[in-house]
Amino acid sequence: MTQHHAPGSEQPLILTVPGLDNSGPAHWQSIWEAERTDTIRAELGMWDRPHRNSWVTKLNEAISRADRPVILAAHSLGCLAVAWWAALETQPFGQPVAGALLVAPPEVDAAGPETRIAAFGPAPKLLLPFPSVVIASSDDPYISLARAHGLAKYWGSHFVEAGAHGHLNAESGLGRFALAEAWLETLIQLTGSRGESTGTATGAVAQLHAGQSVRSGQALFS
Repeated sequence: MTQHHAPGSEQPLILTVPGLDNSGPAHWQSIWEAERTDTIRAELGMWDRPHRNSWVTKLNEAISRADRPVILAAHSLGCLAVAWWAALETQPFGQPVAGALLVAPPEVDAAGPETRIAAFGPAPKLLLPFPSVVIASSDDPYISLARAHGLAKYWGSHFVEAGAHGHLNAESGLGRFALAEAWLETLIQLTGSRGESTGTATGAVAQLHAGQSVRSGQALFS
């Protein structure tokens, strides 16, 4: 297993937040949990029949159990669970959640192919109280790229287009999903850079602060 440390800071806990029907062994979230020593899953339960408030409660319990800063790594409906947690369980900026990676949030404001997620709509339209990155695919069957970009704007998130890879799940064949993991490392580094001089921040952190949108081909990581 790889041990990751943010220099000069307490190592954050990475909590994966799966979406509908949970994430199987070939999903990048499961791979991270198996191969990283800093990563565990938030067990939200009711994976096949999600309930918004129950998921928010379970996520809050998982965050509260952590004895260190938390970075959330969410996929699909898990992104909406994170957004609703931020809306319903308000926190000071960056504490206890220090950042969030939000991959492939689905459309919940309009009728779509999956009716079980409708109760998570309308999507919260508020600035998240922590740095965040939204990663979206250009051919995701559950949301248009423009709509995903719109959610990122509402949430104050850095936006990254990952190319045409479907729903960015196990079926996308991404393995450990290097692009997402690189942005996770940027969030970890951003957590570690707090309280240090601005000269210690990398270009990646500076770009994240700037809130610029990037395509996968233009990203700092590949």
